[in-house]
Amino acid sequence: MNKEIKADDVIFNFFQQICDEKDDQKCVVLGNSWINAMETNLTNIEKNIEETDKVKHQKNIDSNKQHLNSLKGKSAEEWREYATQCMVEILDHKNKA
Repeated sequence: MNKEIKADDVIFNFFQQICDEKDDQKCVVLGNSWINAMETNLTNIEKNIEETDKVKHQKNIDSNKQHLNSLKGKSAEEWREYATQCMVEILDHKNKA
């Protein structure tokens, strides 16, 4: 039995927590923690990526930063909607694999 934890499963479960959270304030806190985690990941990528690869991927990194900035200030309802959309995309990706 394969007990490997897959990134998509972890992300799906996190977004499910956002959707399931009944307290609006806690929902927003969860959403903001998602932004913080992803910003940390991008910072680490930029810090550790080879200069030649950085040039190659800078547009993608900048696009991800812009996306994260667009999530800031979302309401609980907007976070639940976003999380639901992400969960659907993860499931679609799994079904195509």
